[in-house]
Amino acid sequence: MHSPIDATVNISEAEKIYAAAKHPKSFISLDNADHLLTNKDDADYAADVIASWAKRYVNFDKNQYSAKLSSGNVLVEEKDHVFTQHVSTKDHTWLADEPLSVGGNNLGPDPYHHLLAGLGTCTAMTLRMYASRKNLPLEHVKVELDHTRDYHADCDNCEQTDKLEAITRKITLLGDLSDAQRQRLLEIADKCPVHKTLHNNPLIVSELVD
Repeated sequence: MHSPIDATVNISEAEKIYAAAKHPKSFISLDNADHLLTNKDDADYAADVIASWAKRYVNFDKNQYSAKLSSGNVLVEEKDHVFTQHVSTKDHTWLADEPLSVGGNNLGPDPYHHLLAGLGTCTAMTLRMYASRKNLPLEHVKVELDHTRDYHADCDNCEQTDKLEAITRKITLLGDLSDAQRQRLLEIADKCPVHKTLHNNPLIVSELVD
């Protein structure tokens, strides 16, 4: 692919690449596009054409995993009968796994990473909703999380807690925010639904299905 108005790479360079490439090959002119495809329509067109062209030559998995679920449900099902798992919702499917060091294939986040991701995404979404509703100048939210099983080892206030496990949540708020606004946003972080669920010590009911 090349644009005739590309001011970065001359069309002669595209000609050299095309001549050197082995078959199968095709050349497509990207009319009015710039070199980096900064126009979204140009980028979408290029992506669609590449995907359509490549589909003929790439062996896609005809038996790609899928699951039919109701909204709000999550299904976890073994993929390799070791550690790798299919994780599915109504609209998405991804993999969970364990690192190579413990016998997994490292094809996806491990269970604790999923837990931290749930809390982190919920925190960022809640902060964004609050900032938008209050018209706060919040430009960007970053949440970094860590899970520690032996919290006592690094605890400065160990005498105040008996917990052996802790989730550390470091929140970065970018924007022209006052100290009072930052402090309020920190308080709002504790009001995200996943945070509340973790603190509510929810009852987990397990049952066998025939």
